[in-house]
Amino acid sequence: MTGLTITVCHLPPGTSKWNKIEHRLFSYITMNIRGRPLESQEVVVQLIAATTTKTGLRVEAQPDDGAYPTGLKVTDEDMASLKIEPHTFHGEWNYTLNS
Repeated sequence: MTGLTITVCHLPPGTSKWNKIEHRLFSYITMNIRGRPLESQEVVVQLIAATTTKTGLRVEAQPDDGAYPTGLKVTDEDMASLKIEPHTFHGEWNYTLNS
């Protein structure tokens, strides 16, 4: 038990492209990268981190070198042990996990 309470709120399927912050950020990153060869992860991270705008938007980026195992299976027992509280509005997308 960690004592953490985690609230998860997903955008409905197909709507992330309308996320205003993401849209604003991605367009400037795209302009900054345009025409440059993306030869390595380091180059991509540096180009993303060099993105700024005249109005003060500044991007911070760093590589994530963590190891994330694939193929892990979550059992029905694992899921049943989670204390998930669905929110009243779209509980399938928005919920709180209590430990």
